[in-house]
Amino acid sequence: MAALALPPVLRWMESSMIGVMLGQVPLLVTAGWLFGLALPRRFAEWLSRWNENGLPGLLLAISVLSFWILPRSVDASLNEPLMRLAKWMMLPLLTGLPLSLSWKRLHPIARGVVHANVISMLVVMGWLYLAVPARVCNSYLLSQQNALGRMMIALAIVLAAFWSLRLFVAGTASKPANR
Repeated sequence: MAALALPPVLRWMESSMIGVMLGQVPLLVTAGWLFGLALPRRFAEWLSRWNENGLPGLLLAISVLSFWILPRSVDASLNEPLMRLAKWMMLPLLTGLPLSLSWKRLHPIARGVVHANVISMLVVMGWLYLAVPARVCNSYLLSQQNALGRMMIALAIVLAAFWSLRLFVAGTASKPANR
């Protein structure tokens, strides 16, 4: 997180919609995820008492992330120092950390549902950024919005291919061969 807060890195990330939406936001969430992995075991167990099957943490993470990817929230975090601070605190602590503590507790089917929803939301948001003729984020140009839309759709395709390949390769590797 310290590297992301350096002024040259911060300016570079926030100079484009792609930098914020596909760079800064995922990196802040990843910082929280890593923080969750580094927590002392006793503290992680204490936090996990409210997160028995992983769903409460997942719902918290999705709710907070949903707020911070709204164009209005992106604009506010770029233009208002208090909102920027809130983003920098909430994404790691209320998205990345709960995901870190929840992911292993989630049933494999729930993880698959999350993967499918990530892919479908990237496609839908990408399509919307391409289809809307007006700027949805006042801080960025329409050309950046269109570039973000294309990148989101491309990322969805890459993730779908990666998760599908991993599913099929892992699924066949774990089964014993028939003789």
